[in-house]
Amino acid sequence: MKHTQRSTQQPLSRRGLLGIASAGAGAAALAACGGPSVGGDDGGGGGDEDATDYSDIEPATEIAFWSSHPGGSKDVEAELLKQFTEKTGITVNHVTAGSNYEEIAQRFQTAQAAKDDLPAVVVLSDVWWFRYYINGNIAPLDPLIEQLDIEISDYRETLVEDYQYEDKQWALPYGRSTPLFYYNKDHFAAAGLEDRAPETWQEFEEWAPKLTQGEVAYMYPDLAGYAGWTLQNVLWGQGTAWSDEWTMTCTDPTTIEAMQWVQDSVYSNGWAQVSSSDSADTFAAGVCSATIASTGSLIGVLEAASFEVGVGFLPAGPVDGPVCPTGGAGLGIPAEISPEEQLAGAMLIQFMGEAESTVAFSGATGYMPVRKSADISELLEKTPQIQTAIDQLEVARTQDYARVFLPGADQEMANSVGTILTAEGDVEDALTDLQATLEEIYSSQVEPKLS
Repeated sequence: MKHTQRSTQQPLSRRGLLGIASAGAGAAALAACGGPSVGGDDGGGGGDEDATDYSDIEPATEIAFWSSHPGGSKDVEAELLKQFTEKTGITVNHVTAGSNYEEIAQRFQTAQAAKDDLPAVVVLSDVWWFRYYINGNIAPLDPLIEQLDIEISDYRETLVEDYQYEDKQWALPYGRSTPLFYYNKDHFAAAGLEDRAPETWQEFEEWAPKLTQGEVAYMYPDLAGYAGWTLQNVLWGQGTAWSDEWTMTCTDPTTIEAMQWVQDSVYSNGWAQVSSSDSADTFAAGVCSATIASTGSLIGVLEAASFEVGVGFLPAGPVDGPVCPTGGAGLGIPAEISPEEQLAGAMLIQFMGEAESTVAFSGATGYMPVRKSADISELLEKTPQIQTAIDQLEVARTQDYARVFLPGADQEMANSVGTILTAEGDVEDALTDLQATLEEIYSSQVEPKLS
């Protein structure tokens, strides 16, 4: 990838940042992922200077689990926690710590000062777990994984590797998803189109004028939660990205060209609009013929739609594809709680990641089963569309550093895309402002904390 405007920051190598990571880290509850800022003067490291020996520690008998119930998972979580207590004797206080990832992030940050009001397990989204690593707020899971003999090799590699930094594991997968291309089969049939997702965005541009059954052919997801995440597909497909490791590439001519194409789809060409709320709901109501939404929205869409729903891979671009990011949440453990609570928390993470548990969670939400050994035959009989999400992992890619490792960057991307798509602002000006903002976040909040 050619970059004509690069910052003077020295990039940290991909191997140094994500170990052997090869695929990226959104979900139905992804909205408002700005999260808290990085603060304090403590260096990074997540409390791993002197690894705890858990071999002689008895797990706590009562712990708290903080969740935002991604994908409407409160009921299935409650059932799984009940089973965990029956199996281990450990009581779990099931806390609704926020309605989305940002709210739970804010509460977790506030609790750091008290230190006596922390959970044993907390839901960590893809856009804010790293800031807790560099603040030293989360514990490395490696000694707990070793103590409990958790089968890391049985997790899907493209999901578990998202939480690795400097050869340590900082969370394990939980509510994980890819964005999918959703389409209204009735609308496609009425337009004389094949019953499949488009292979490329250029192909969909050719199809769009024929899709007249809905108010609009395509609905971009609501920007607050999805702009930075899903538009990686468009950028990557055109041979660019939000960043090249720690070098911001928003002002690369190819990035500008890609985002101009996005703006033109709404204004000059008129085949797309931007959803003002959850585009999955808009799609299920039949307002648009197609959209992109998380697999975490899948069950809800299938239940709400009065038409047959089709799903497919994200379309490819003229340079690369099909290609997509993964996203969603993992489960982590605070660094400041007692070893007894940490051990009990790790036992809970282990249980929530067991094959049977992940199948139950997937069946209730649409998120992907995170274990290879999970028997998903019954799940696929009921919801065969989940197989598409699993297959798409083969073309998943590590998310851009700019989105997932810069505090608040996801919201800055949403604001910039809002300028481009809802205010029809100048694309190059908006991306120039975004690049300056992201570089300032890196230099002031991240670079000083990286060793």
